[in-house]
Amino acid sequence: MPKNYYLPNDDAGRAALLEHLAAHLPALANTLELGESHIKQLEADAASFSYTLSSLESVQATAKRWTAYKNLQRDGGEGTAAYPHVANLPPAAPAVPHGIIPRLTSLVARIKAAKNYSDDIGRELNIIGAAQIVDTDGAKPILDISKKAGQPSIQWPKGDADAIEIWVDRSDEKGFGFLTIANSTRVPDNAPLPATPVTWQYKAIYRVKDNRVGEWSDVVSITAGG
Repeated sequence: MPKNYYLPNDDAGRAALLEHLAAHLPALANTLELGESHIKQLEADAASFSYTLSSLESVQATAKRWTAYKNLQRDGGEGTAAYPHVANLPPAAPAVPHGIIPRLTSLVARIKAAKNYSDDIGRELNIIGAAQIVDTDGAKPILDISKKAGQPSIQWPKGDADAIEIWVDRSDEKGFGFLTIANSTRVPDNAPLPATPVTWQYKAIYRVKDNRVGEWSDVVSITAGG
């Protein structure tokens, strides 16, 4: 089953991962053949990034108070004339070289390449992403259609699908017929255009591992030719 990427997208989540690794990795250093320098750098990075985030939060809160005070002082209104309090930051953590997250991802790659590494270790260190739950039964493409150089162009959101199967009805009394299976999210219909304007209709269904999944899209239409 596919898994999500282990690294959180937000800074708070990344700081939490750094702190978790700093707390749990030292006990596994010998098993994973990590030197003292790796552990010391990780611990310093975790402390420094945590300090930076907490300080940034305090500074931003102070900036908001001073902005409000500046507006009140300039324009008038209800409020104290006293200047806002300036946040007192905690003692600074030692500075570290730039590139904390690139160092983290390189360290995780080294951990996962260690001969004694296992999924159990990965779960203990929070460096295995959660399993993806893909709902293919309810998947339904949403088609968008436009023209490019006069030819219809169908766009669709890929999501968890591998491809899409598109059918077309060219108002020729033949009904819907197979058009293409495509991986690209922008699919041109390069069929010859009719001499007089007619309505072409399209519908599609997702495909995963060469099988149809989910439901057919709603039908979309466009005037072609003329």
